Amino acid sequence: MTASKGGYYLPQPSYWPIVGSVGLFLTLGGFAHFLHKGSPMVMMAGAVILLIMVFGWFGTVIRESQGGKYNDQVDMSFRMGMGWFIFSEVMFFAAFFGALFYVRMYAVPWLGGGGNKGMTPELLWHGFEAMWPTNGPGDVGGKFEPMEAWGIPAINTLILLSSGVTVTLAHWALKKSQRGALILWLAATVALGVLFLFLQVHEYGEAYSHLNLKLSTGIYGTTFFMLTGFHGLHVTLGATMLLVILLRSIKGHFTPDHHFAFEAVAWYWHFVDVVWLGLFVFVYWLV
Repeated sequence: MTASKGGYYLPQPSYWPIVGSVGLFLTLGGFAHFLHKGSPMVMMAGAVILLIMVFGWFGTVIRESQGGKYNDQVDMSFRMGMGWFIFSEVMFFAAFFGALFYVRMYAVPWLGGGGNKGMTPELLWHGFEAMWPTNGPGDVGGKFEPMEAWGIPAINTLILLSSGVTVTLAHWALKKSQRGALILWLAATVALGVLFLFLQVHEYGEAYSHLNLKLSTGIYGTTFFMLTGFHGLHVTLGATMLLVILLRSIKGHFTPDHHFAFEAVAWYWHFVDVVWLGLFVFVYWLV
């Protein structure tokens, strides 16, 4: 049903929510099975179904938008939905940063005998010193070296900050109906995102092969890969969304007055940039 001016849009019945539910169930159930030495095939099948759902559902929304079925009420609904989604992502990373803060400021000092809840390391873990970074009592995962901040992490910081500038330039070009500049700056943003991921993969290889820094390297390894890995996943999602927006821009889908899809992805990308700044400071720099 097409939304009239000032009316409320009523979408047609869709099977995509059911498809997405099946995909999530298979992905998470398959992942649990894989962790117990099972085959990854179920998990991979669920991931494929999720991808089909995402492209199918968003394709439906794009066709409806291009068909002029949406009005200001639908636009506001999309804006509120994207705002709450980003807020949920903020809380997601806040929990992980909170875990890092708790471990560094409370748990490790307590295990080393400090604070009013301090334990006696001589009775529990003889020789344990409360220092950061640490792999915890018992040297879980063996000895390791922390990741230096002023190598690839600093370069990646510059890359993400630059990508925030290029996506803003693309937005300005869109508002001025400069399609060539829009496509150029969007392509640059996608390229910077891919370069960031390439360097992060290289960083992980160095961590595993030369620093003995792994996910199993005690609490430092766990928090390091938990935070940087999930951020890398968000960069992957953001770069994918930017690529879709780039393809839509090439097809001429956006106008200066009708381009919320672009704005939503730009919001998400700026969120990814800000999270990385927090990671660089608290995970790499203040080690």
